[in-house]
Amino acid sequence: MFIDKIKSEGLAHLSYLIGDGSQACVIDPRRDCEIYIEAARKKGATITHIIETHRNEDLISGAPILAQMTGAKVFHGPNADGIVKYAQTTKEGDKFTFGAMRLEILETPGHTFDSISIVIFDENHSKGAVGVFTGDALFVGDTGRTDFYPDKAEKVAGLLFDSLKKLKALGDQAIIYPAHGAGSVCGNNMANREFSTIGHEVENNPMLGISSREKFIKKKLSEKHYIPQYFSLMEKLNLVGGAAIKSILMPPPVSPQAFKSKDADRVIDIRSVTSFAGAHIPESLAIPVDMLSAFAGYFLRDSETIYFVCDGPQQAELAARHLARMGFDKIIGRLDGVVGFSTTGADIGDLPFVDAKTVKHRLTSTKEDWTLLDVRSQDEFDNGHIDGAIHHYVGHIENGLGDLDPDKSYTVMCGSGARATIAASIMKANNFKNVDVFLGSMGAWQATMQK
Repeated sequence: MFIDKIKSEGLAHLSYLIGDGSQACVIDPRRDCEIYIEAARKKGATITHIIETHRNEDLISGAPILAQMTGAKVFHGPNADGIVKYAQTTKEGDKFTFGAMRLEILETPGHTFDSISIVIFDENHSKGAVGVFTGDALFVGDTGRTDFYPDKAEKVAGLLFDSLKKLKALGDQAIIYPAHGAGSVCGNNMANREFSTIGHEVENNPMLGISSREKFIKKKLSEKHYIPQYFSLMEKLNLVGGAAIKSILMPPPVSPQAFKSKDADRVIDIRSVTSFAGAHIPESLAIPVDMLSAFAGYFLRDSETIYFVCDGPQQAELAARHLARMGFDKIIGRLDGVVGFSTTGADIGDLPFVDAKTVKHRLTSTKEDWTLLDVRSQDEFDNGHIDGAIHHYVGHIENGLGDLDPDKSYTVMCGSGARATIAASIMKANNFKNVDVFLGSMGAWQATMQK
């Protein structure tokens, strides 16, 4: 009997290859799904079943692709927001057996209407549940978000409360296997580990500590989440089935002499924020490679062509894989660094950094043409911010520029300076000329105030 976890970094997506003997099942596969076939081969097993715990919002499901590659049957929960064309419907009480491993379906709506959990039983050694694949209903330290149906907000929050009662009834011993870990946009306060039990969560997960259905609903309704615009694309593709990922993800190099930013709809600088600040292509969007999964979906559209500015081919290939899982496939080339580009005589931009001392001085000098712009989440801002700062979330900055005056000066801040650099690059690309970034941001400010 085996349970292998496959993690997709960036999205913090967790999928699983499970089974016993010669048959295997995949839970919530990602789009680049050769990894499951190879893992099953090493186990001496054939993938015969694929089960989705819910409709994914943040990535393209690999279920229809993996099914074509293996001949496996795909199963999806009831009450989906449309017909899942590549899957059969599975419902509460359905059972799937792989050697001594028996899986039983538990309907756990709330995050989405079609959400299911998959309970694991060992028919040789245990009468109770060994574990449960909880999808996005229950995470380590948190529960799934319930804001995807704003006109039914109270209903879905109540459904999640009821679903969590079902999960708690499986017993303290049951190990939980969620569909996401810390860093996912599908929850707020996940613990920075990916192992737990029902019993531990009952004792330590604050959401499971709420015994009143009404209080639970009120708490869920008070949560503040953001919805990247690409989620709507994921909803559509995960009904009809997305196409297989390209076999070659490495974007071709573009020479400095041939590089023209206008040849692509977007130029994304995936280098570090300090590299971008030192020198960058004018009008390029700064999103470091390890932040692409969290923030690219706010700014990109699936029809757009993209150039990367990168540190080299390996970084570009990793970035292309991150974006491909989200449905952004049109990476048409890469520019390796900007030094060579600068020798062509083309314009080069920079982005000044300022420190806490400078920000403090500006705040006390009451400059009317200067604004401190905080681009953290609403929750972060509400939990503590610098007096005088105004708030615009980084993911919405492009649509919120109409509220800002491009002729004024701005210092952009976040928790450390990384998200602020993303926001500042958007502003500079839209003719905000007097923009700098508070390096260290809230962390540096709090350290300075403690001295």
